[in-house]
Parts: sequence; structure tokens; C-alpha cells
Amino acid sequence: MNIRVTPASRLCGTVSAVRSKSYGHRALIAASLSGGPCAVRLAGPGQPVSEDISATISCMCALGAEISLTDGLAVITGFRPVSSGVRLDCGESGSTARFLLPVAAALCENFGMTGWGRLPARPFSVLCEQMERRGCAFSSHSLPMRVSGYLQSGKYALPGNISSQYISGLLFALPLLGGDSCVTVTSPLESAAYVDMTAEILSLFGIKTKRDGNIYRIAEGQVYKVPEGGFIDVEGDWSNAAFFLCMNALGSDIEVKGLNPTSLQGDRKITELLRQLTIVNCQLSVDVSQIPDLVPALAVVAACREGGTIICGGVRLRTKESDRLVSTAAMINALGGAARETADGLVITGTGELAGGTVQSFGDHRIVMAAVTAAGRCVSPVTIIGAEAVNKSYPHFFEDYRKAGGGADVIDAG
Repeated sequence: MNIRVTPASRLCGTVSAVRSKSYGHRALIAASLSGGPCAVRLAGPGQPVSEDISATISCMCALGAEISLTDGLAVITGFRPVSSGVRLDCGESGSTARFLLPVAAALCENFGMTGWGRLPARPFSVLCEQMERRGCAFSSHSLPMRVSGYLQSGKYALPGNISSQYISGLLFALPLLGGDSCVTVTSPLESAAYVDMTAEILSLFGIKTKRDGNIYRIAEGQVYKVPEGGFIDVEGDWSNAAFFLCMNALGSDIEVKGLNPTSLQGDRKITELLRQLTIVNCQLSVDVSQIPDLVPALAVVAACREGGTIICGGVRLRTKESDRLVSTAAMINALGGAARETADGLVITGTGELAGGTVQSFGDHRIVMAAVTAAGRCVSPVTIIGAEAVNKSYPHFFEDYRKAGGGADVIDAG
């Protein structure tokens, strides 16, 4: 699907923040392991769930969860673990794969895992190597893979600069095993807020994790329990709301409802960063090691301010749905801006406005939404090739954009 976005310098209206994909994955996994009955609100009434969340539902069902999904509400009514022969199709969801690789190994003696798009090229070796030391054997350290042998409790050690999702996956799995376990983070932890988010969900379902400096300890004998009331209403997503907040920074007036100002989500830092980016005629430096998902949106605002911006600490962006340092720079340059890659970030020279033009999505949902955001400061229309990539995290993004007054029309591929 290709979409042409007509420049509109001032959008207005109200949108409801899409439910947090990060919280949604975690709540679904914990609710399934509890056996229910439990309900998880994953999307507003009438709104579809994202492709990534659908992948986690599918995989949990393959592992033995009984889940029904109606109008954005997932209801878990049971869990009968399947001990062998499971096939987990993670779609393009890195979160699904990294969370469920240890969980599946704790439950199944043998299983297969596959994925699509860039997921087979995304890193798994560090996690696989740790699991090999604790009872598992792998046909490959990348998807597709087959895994045999049950995961065992004990000591695990992971670097903190590859993916926090490795740590979260182990924290979900280790309570299912007999014996105490610990996970040592051997280097500074990036995206640390996501591990805090995992610990919060685990606590809600009766699982205690103790953090001792760089070590996470998980005691044996713990059981996932349905929280009081049996209902989880997943909070709004700061990562996707960031695009509308950036539109506001470029002159629009859109109210985004449903965001928790005290959320553990690291990407709520967007409000602070946008205040910094309003300062013109100076060079700013932004370290994104804790908030890498904000880079495409921040880069657009940086390209539209007057002054230079250095984005650093983003080396992990090279293994996202696209190489986001390449794709973000390509998007800005295609629209008439000035951006260049560095080893771990971007250098952007802002000129106050952009020309417009045609951009490739690179199959990346955040590049699509960033290009739409940029249209607010473009002289000519913005055409996005492969705009359907938004379905990965925000299927009704264009619907919300149009509600705020934006023009977005589907055009022929030719």
C-alpha cells in the first residue's frame, strides 16, 4: 500500500493513544501462564490489535493457552502446556521471539520457532549460548530454529547492550523451573525501563524478582497467579503517541488521551526531549541508548528545527525492523533534509522546513509514521511506499491521522 500525505501545518482534534504493545506482550504471557480466568484489554473497542500482539497470542495458544480475542479484549480461560512438537510462528515480532524462546524451552522438550521479514537476521546468539549452558540444544542461532531439551534453572549472564528482551524472556521463564536462578547483566543495561516493566507485570501476577545491583534473582517455588479482579487494562503507548506529540512540536494541536504520565515506559521522555528541541540556532546532543524507538520521530523534529542535532547511543537501531540509522537518514534526505549516519547515530542539520517527496518505508512501521509526521513541515506532498508497515504496531494510525485533519490517500503502486 502506497499513501500520499498532503501537507497540513496545523492538525487538531483528539486521538486516543493506542494500547502499549510492550505492556500487551507482557500481560498476555503472564496471564496465559497463570491459567486464568483473566482478561487483557489490548485495544479499544472497534480497534484491531497489532500484528506483533497477534503473533504473541498465536504463539501462546500453540504452547497451550486458551485465548479468545473479541473487539480488542483477550480472555484467557486456561493453560494446558504442550510438551513437544510445538511450532511457534513469531511473524515479524522480535518481542514475541525473544520473550518466548526461554518460556517455550521451560515448557517444551522440543519445539520449532520461525519468523519473517528481518526477524531471521536479528540477533539471538547471546541468548542461545546461555540457554545451551542450561540444557538446550539449537539447530541454529537464528530463525528458523529447532530447540530440544528443557531449560534448567541456575546462573545466566547477558550483556546489557544487545537487547533487554533477552533478560525479560528469562525472567518470564525462570519461575517455571525448579531451583533458584539469577541473571547477571554484564555491561550497562540499555532500555532498562523495559526490564522494569517486566518486573512490574511479574509482580502483578505473583512472581517476585529481586534486583541486587546488576543481578536479578528469581526464587524457586513461585507460581503465576491471576491478579485480583482478573482484568488488565493495558495503558497507552508512549512510543507510538510520540509521533502525534512531534506533530504538535511542528505546529499542530492534537490532544492525545490515555497516556500515563508516571508510566515506567522510557519513551515518555519524549516530552522532555521535545522541549529541548524547541531551542533553535544551537547544536544539541541526544543520547538514545535508553529510548531507541524514539529516533525516527525525534529525527524529523531535528530536521525541521534551525540548528544541528547529534543523535548518539543508537547502535542497536541497526537490528530493528530496518537498519533505522540507514532508513531514518534516507527518509530525511529524500524529503529534502540533511542527515548522515555515524557509527551509532545521526548528525542532522535542521533547516526549518522540508521539501517533500517520495520515501521508502523499508518495511518499518516507525519510518512510515515519521514520514507522516514530517509532512507537517513539507512544502509538497509526501508519498510513502509500503505504508502498510504501520500494521505491525498501530493498524489504525492513518484513521487517527485523518480524524485529526490530516490528508492521507491510498494511491496506485505505479
